[in-house]
Amino acid sequence: MEDEGERSSTIVGLIENRAKEVGVAAFDLRSASLHLSQYIETSNSYQNTKTLLHFYDPIVVIVTSNKLAPDGMVGVSELVDRFYSSSRKVIMARGCFDDTKGTMLVRSLAAGEPSALGLDTYYKQYYLCLAAAAATIKWTEAEKGVIVTSHSLTVTFNGSFDHVNIDATSVQNLEIIEPLHSNLWGTINKKRSLFHMLKTTRTIGGGRLLRANLLQPLKDIDTINARLDCLDELMSNEEIFFGLTQVLRKFPKETDRVLCHFCFKPKKITNEILAADNAKKSQLLISSVILLKTALEALPLLSKVLKDAKSFLLVNIFKSICENGKYDSIRKRIGEVIDEDVLHARVPFVARTQQCFAVKAGIDGLLDVARRSFCDTSEAIHNLAKKYREDFQLPNLKIPFNSRQGFYFSIPFKDVKGKLPGKFIQVLKRGNNMHCSSLELASLNVRNNSAAAECFLRTELCLEALVDTIREDVAVLTLLAEALCLLDMIVNSFAHTVSTKPVDRYSRPAFTDDGPLAIDGGRHPILESLHADFIPNTTFLSEASNVLIVMGPNMQVFRDNLESNSSTHVQSVVEDTVLIRIRKFDPSSLANLEVVSHFCVGKSEQRFNTPFILQFMTEMKETAFVMQNVSSKSLIVMDELGRATSSSDGFAVAWSCCEHLLSLKAYTIFATHMENLAEMATIYPNVKILHFHVAVKNNRLDFKFELEDGSKHIPHYGLMLAGVAGLPSSVIETAKQITMRITEKEMRRTEVNCIQHNSIQMLYRAAQRLICLKHSNQDEHSIREALQDLKESYINGSL
Repeated sequence: MEDEGERSSTIVGLIENRAKEVGVAAFDLRSASLHLSQYIETSNSYQNTKTLLHFYDPIVVIVTSNKLAPDGMVGVSELVDRFYSSSRKVIMARGCFDDTKGTMLVRSLAAGEPSALGLDTYYKQYYLCLAAAAATIKWTEAEKGVIVTSHSLTVTFNGSFDHVNIDATSVQNLEIIEPLHSNLWGTINKKRSLFHMLKTTRTIGGGRLLRANLLQPLKDIDTINARLDCLDELMSNEEIFFGLTQVLRKFPKETDRVLCHFCFKPKKITNEILAADNAKKSQLLISSVILLKTALEALPLLSKVLKDAKSFLLVNIFKSICENGKYDSIRKRIGEVIDEDVLHARVPFVARTQQCFAVKAGIDGLLDVARRSFCDTSEAIHNLAKKYREDFQLPNLKIPFNSRQGFYFSIPFKDVKGKLPGKFIQVLKRGNNMHCSSLELASLNVRNNSAAAECFLRTELCLEALVDTIREDVAVLTLLAEALCLLDMIVNSFAHTVSTKPVDRYSRPAFTDDGPLAIDGGRHPILESLHADFIPNTTFLSEASNVLIVMGPNMQVFRDNLESNSSTHVQSVVEDTVLIRIRKFDPSSLANLEVVSHFCVGKSEQRFNTPFILQFMTEMKETAFVMQNVSSKSLIVMDELGRATSSSDGFAVAWSCCEHLLSLKAYTIFATHMENLAEMATIYPNVKILHFHVAVKNNRLDFKFELEDGSKHIPHYGLMLAGVAGLPSSVIETAKQITMRITEKEMRRTEVNCIQHNSIQMLYRAAQRLICLKHSNQDEHSIREALQDLKESYINGSL
């Protein structure tokens, strides 16, 4: 293969779907490496994709032959044309982007183990970048006349850049988008996912942006704080909050999607293509212009609300949107052609009428003729309905309209005595009404549709020059769409959620680059909406105590049976962190977080109706993915690791994984019912043990749901339940003797460890206190007193 010299030798394949996900495969010929990326594009301007293409500086960009981007986005193909014309663009058929073939190629060509990429478990999550890999490798082999040797490529996967990476299994376990076991709970269970809990947005784009932010929370502190400042202002200034809530209702729900339709310029209309089949396209264009007019007319109201805003984000929107003269210029151009009384409407016939009469009268004579025909046929249809009411004694006969079948009759059953008259045809039962038509109505429908189609085609010709003018300023329309989506998410989702909770339920978090993760009085954001008496708990992680082992009897069958146990607690910590990173207040009284770049959540207890051997294999693959991708900025959550195998093997795996994670700076929360793991705290000073308080009453467990320090041994709680279940007393007594002998050995070993490692334990406890003081907001005098107290405690050995 020839040397490309100083220039980049990278070939990039790009593919996207309608969910704003983009898959990228970058094949570097010089270093024989394949870099895979898949992420959700959070802006219509494709900032993440632009950053990637700028980084790789490709000599060739491979894209699909058809546009797969969601409505409102230009598509990666046009993106390459606009911004990377120096790169050669190659268009390949959609069938060449085959994720199954891409998976096979990566498996066979990767020099390392595919498990390091998580392909064994998570290949479905990476399907877009694997599809791009298939097309990129196929083109390279055909163009360069080579065959890539097996196991010769260095393959890497990068999910995103300025986002926290949450793998697919963690998304599922955290119930971010969909709840676990939705087939068991039914459709009402959708309210129990984080996304559906927060989805109070009004626009389609706002909902998509919310989903994208939940799947890939930002980790840039400045951006997070800017949005927290905005949320602060909305919560403290009711006038702006309620003003924005009302103003956003003035913008049509489809604004973000339709505004970007102007990014695409169709072929010039000629008389040869003026056929009935094009009427639908013409209607969509007219609807887009009307919607743009409606949105631009709402901008003065938005300007009035934002003019006194103080936060950086709202001020920036005011300056870039409300003070931008181009929007007023576009509105004036539209006013020269479009009738001032025309507004966007959702009722089908009203919308159709608005579209027919969108252009001012007198501009096109043929259009005026078509309009008269449309009005005449519409009037004739209503006169026909009036005639039928009188002739057939049907006083409640109505004449509704829908876009698919046009006008039809709707007659309540109570008005029909016997059979309908023979004039009525195509009779269908719909609820308490009968829907039907007649030959006269069918004929009038054809004439009405023909007149409307002629109106649409003539109107499009009248709007051609206007649309071309609007396209000259398409960038400002994209900016408006993004701003409206952002405002919708912050106002109608985040601010709305906080405003509907008691004042002390949500607090503003603080961020540090290297400080502790502290959540005081944290609550599970989903379960607290279902249980009014949900008991909050506190979590603290730092360099001196970067591993928490949460213990306690786990008698849970379903998550919702208990308000708070070890599994629920570790889930709430990560979900609270996700909420904070999407620029939302935290469901706690105090929160301080270090910047985290990666979440990994392993959860074994949620797999029902699965053989244990399959559970354990899945569990080990997930754990391997965590171990191979963990970094010092990761937040790792292990829930009941080792449960799906023998007790000895499960304990060994759990212990060894804990030891491995102990050597890293990553924060780890380990939920388990294995009491033997508490011994780790006597050996390793950076391990902290917590337990959920459980009282024993009348041989029954009384869960208090309160998290406390240290491990608490509840003697024979399993045997107590076995006795309640009816096991013979002799069997229970023998089991008690056996477990007492095992427990005695463990206690003696624990005492030895405590004595042996006491000095290093004290040093770590002192270090943890110092870390807390470093990031505290206390005054100098209080800190000096705390330091003196720490010194005395350390000298006395009472720390």
